Amino acid sequence: MTTHSKEDIALKNKIAERIKFFRIKTGLSQSNFAEKYDIDRQILNRWESINNKRGITIYTINKFCKMVGISLKEFFDFD
Repeated sequence: MTTHSKEDIALKNKIAERIKFFRIKTGLSQSNFAEKYDIDRQILNRWESINNKRGITIYTINKFCKMVGISLKEFFDFD
């Protein structure tokens, strides 16, 4: 198993925070969001978790962006 650098961990955590931010912006709880978009709530919880060691793929981020109606550029537009 590879060891992640501090920068990698910081990026993974920022992605989780952005997913949570945009999900909250929809006004939906995790359960309601999962139900609306036909995904498992535990998967959404994993996407939002900074404790998740696995991270998330760019394909999943793109899928999430489509759900909330934003572009990948907007998703990654942070300091």
